[in-house]
Amino acid sequence: MAKMNKWDVIIIGGGLAGLTTALHLANNNCAVCLIEKNEYPNHKVCGEYVSNEILPYLKTLGVNPFSVGAKKISQFKITEVDGNSIAASLPLGGFGISRYTFDDLLYSAIKSKVQVLLDTVETVNFKENHFKITTKTKQILTADFVVGAYGKRSNLDSFLNRKFMRQSSPWLAVKAHYNYDFPEDTVALHNFNGGYCGLSKTESNAVNACYLTTFKSFKKYKNIDDFQKLEMSKNPCLHNFFTRATPLFKKPLTISQIAFHKKNPVENHIFMVGDSAGLIHPLCGNGMAMAIKSAKIFSEIFLKYYRKNNFNRRDIEIAYAKCWKREFESRLTAGRTIQRILMNPVASKIGFAAAKALPQLLPLIIKKTHGKTIT
Repeated sequence: MAKMNKWDVIIIGGGLAGLTTALHLANNNCAVCLIEKNEYPNHKVCGEYVSNEILPYLKTLGVNPFSVGAKKISQFKITEVDGNSIAASLPLGGFGISRYTFDDLLYSAIKSKVQVLLDTVETVNFKENHFKITTKTKQILTADFVVGAYGKRSNLDSFLNRKFMRQSSPWLAVKAHYNYDFPEDTVALHNFNGGYCGLSKTESNAVNACYLTTFKSFKKYKNIDDFQKLEMSKNPCLHNFFTRATPLFKKPLTISQIAFHKKNPVENHIFMVGDSAGLIHPLCGNGMAMAIKSAKIFSEIFLKYYRKNNFNRRDIEIAYAKCWKREFESRLTAGRTIQRILMNPVASKIGFAAAKALPQLLPLIIKKTHGKTIT
């Protein structure tokens, strides 16, 4: 694709939200540049379970996760710190796929349609109804619109002076793949003191283990191995897993300073999608579907207005913020509430007792953190 410096849309970040937005817009004849700092494919800290709610939308984009071996998931299991468990069928179901493969699947779909620039954005400035972007390699690009799809936390958030960057972020996330005998139709969530760990199979038959914990819990131990053996393994299910599972990575992937604070879906005229707009707690297991759905919401609104000769930028911003909040705000609120309950030993015990006494309660809670199937 021939290089140019002026675009209809520049997308900052090439994860699920950025790639999906790029594909949707490019399929509708928009000139799109996607800027991503890492080469494809690569592993990322992620739960790697996706709700089926986004499958019809992916089909319209020509993307089929099962073509690369995604696992069909229909069952959910959750355990307390002592291993006490509850199981339920997932109302919509989902699939298991690694970010390594999923991102690469989407990248393969866009690379002939979108200009992909492997670089890091350093500044974004909006003036006279246009954006000017400078990168680490000193490239300067301009666009009518910019989409922020760069994830949970970035230096760009500091540059934009986003409010959540001034608040404390006491969370650490760790992810690795393992060989382990685990049912491929199940996603499990195991609680431990100070956090929770999700397990599910991916397309390669590896089990993805991804957990979130507080720095306060983690800092008592010297390293990740000690934390997993001495703290997480107090849960018998996690003890069994870490005793028998064979690691497939040289070392686990980690990210820190994870923020679950409220964010704005539009900041400095930049449209935020995926985790850049709002991060759902991993225990809700639906961040990947939310990222893809937010890409759809933005793309459809943008195309509706941009195709008009006399569009108003402010109208697009208001429409997107309204639709984003209508779709996701209640999910994020439910996620925060569920996390507070699970992180409180007394509240967690009461919650588990209620879920055991009322079997219909767990599927209802799952529905609160998932959306409806996209049509």
